[in-house]
Amino acid sequence: MEKRKVIIDCDPGIDDSLAILLALKSKELEVLGLTICSGNVPAILGAKNALKALQMCDALDIPVYVGEHFPLKRKLVTAQDTHGEDGIGENFYEDVDKEILEGGVDFIIETLRNNKDVSIIALGPLTNIAKALMKDKEAFNNLDEFVSMGGAFRIHGNCSPVAEFNYWVDPHSADYVYKHLSKKIHMVGLDVTRKIVLTPNIIEFINRLDKKISKYITEITRFYIDFHWEQEGIIGCVINDPLAVAYFINRDLCKGFDSYVEVVHDGIAMGQSVVDSFNFYKNEPNAHVLTEVDEKAFMTMFLKRIFNGYEEVIDTVKEII
Repeated sequence: MEKRKVIIDCDPGIDDSLAILLALKSKELEVLGLTICSGNVPAILGAKNALKALQMCDALDIPVYVGEHFPLKRKLVTAQDTHGEDGIGENFYEDVDKEILEGGVDFIIETLRNNKDVSIIALGPLTNIAKALMKDKEAFNNLDEFVSMGGAFRIHGNCSPVAEFNYWVDPHSADYVYKHLSKKIHMVGLDVTRKIVLTPNIIEFINRLDKKISKYITEITRFYIDFHWEQEGIIGCVINDPLAVAYFINRDLCKGFDSYVEVVHDGIAMGQSVVDSFNFYKNEPNAHVLTEVDEKAFMTMFLKRIFNGYEEVIDTVKEII
């Protein structure tokens, strides 16, 4: 099997960390590097958390680059109330002894310039991508595909009535990328990711499997679960970012439609992804907007890959998924 080359641009973050695990456990992907922006946590803290996820998979040979520390125009607002002060559930794990590199934006540009088969899976605000596009738009002519976990179409937001967090943190960058990227963006928004819930039943089950990985997942999601109960009345936690990775690998997991999308810069609707589903603007579609997901198929895929070697056991307990 020929692996697909990817850069994962992210802001770890609890669900980013789970998405990194899924990517590293998927034989279809060759992760060339992780580029970090500020979002869930400040970029340097996100980079430290990325190393911890890499360490869990014995993949510290994959480079981690810090990119942009602040949104394009607005003041940075993090989600440490959601993810914990350390970004991964207030576990305050010891830092990994591995160099964090500078120049995330340049890494994206250089990688695209030197390859014609690299895709980007963006799990955080689109600051690094916008900066790279502004600096060298021509490099993106080599981009294979672009998947963005962000936006909301027919569902309420998670940080305002209408906005999803990643696009709300840096709406100017999100809008710039939608309007200037030559490739159609796969928008993996809240319409589909809200259905991906890691429940107490699943967590109880995985603790019967690989102790190293299950302990890590249980520890980093405990804070997240408490937040979801207090804020949304959900028993469990929504893990948005792994769906973007899973969808990149297997398009059968989700359904959607092509549309023109732009992102509101400011005001009461700041960060809203405006999906022109009725083609009022008569613009060419710049996005494939996901609206449906097979959440059971996703969770089965996620568990089987994270807990490689326990596939038969997972098949016997599908009623909890």
